Amino acid sequence: MSSRIANYILLSKPWIVGLLLTTTLAAMLVAARGLPDISILFFTLLGGALTSAGSSALNSYIDRDIDPTMGRTSRRPIPTGKISPRNALIFGWVTCALGVIALGVFVNGLSAALALAGIVYYVGLYTMVLKRRTPQNVVIGGAAGAIPPLVGWAAVTNQVNLLAVYLFLIIFYWTPPHTWALMLMVTKDYRQVNVPMMPVAMGEPETRRQIVLYSLLMVAITLIPFSIRDLGWLYLAAALLLGGWFIYLAVKIMRDGSKATARRLYIYSNAYLALLFLAMVIDKSVLRIIG
Repeated sequence: MSSRIANYILLSKPWIVGLLLTTTLAAMLVAARGLPDISILFFTLLGGALTSAGSSALNSYIDRDIDPTMGRTSRRPIPTGKISPRNALIFGWVTCALGVIALGVFVNGLSAALALAGIVYYVGLYTMVLKRRTPQNVVIGGAAGAIPPLVGWAAVTNQVNLLAVYLFLIIFYWTPPHTWALMLMVTKDYRQVNVPMMPVAMGEPETRRQIVLYSLLMVAITLIPFSIRDLGWLYLAAALLLGGWFIYLAVKIMRDGSKATARRLYIYSNAYLALLFLAMVIDKSVLRIIG
């Protein structure tokens, strides 16, 4: 029984769920300028966890034909036979539905609608349409991973304002360099299954240049909330320090082209996003105390 539960947890890609919930929680704390209503907080995070887990399961179901061939994905529950494709499909749909229902019933309709849009975008547009057709799949599909902060913001305020949109844009522009850094480490896998990820379709040198471009755009966008006085000096300092190191690693990838540097950027990019959103929360809390 415990091993079966563990397999479904793996199917849910808990590392992705955790990062998405981090951005959701941060958006809620920033929107509330403190701790929001506990029941709203609980059901928003529950709904977010369920929809993220369900989307990951559906993604694995759709990719069941290529995952066994790729070293990075061959040990997942479906390729190893630990979970049948049928059960993965049922699990995906049920958890997605429960997540949207939890948000709609216990939070508000806007947060539920945004979560549903994220599911449709990630599963329907990215996984089923874009992923195997265009090297811009990550760029266009990145919007799906940027929706959780909108869900968190809407859960607290029942609206989406300009700062929430900037949180969306930060993740939207963060996604390509984060994902392409990983792709540079596993290009061979995607070439074997004819999935046109950027390094496969455009080559590794162009991918490295694109990583620098999107890193610069991302860091520029992180500075806008300070420039329009939505966030303060503490956030600005964090954005500059964290962003400066991100750009350094991106440029280093372009210059040395090593998988070791790509790995460093991939690992750092996860910490970068979590720390940047933490800085937003701390900054808003400090502003509330002194203002």
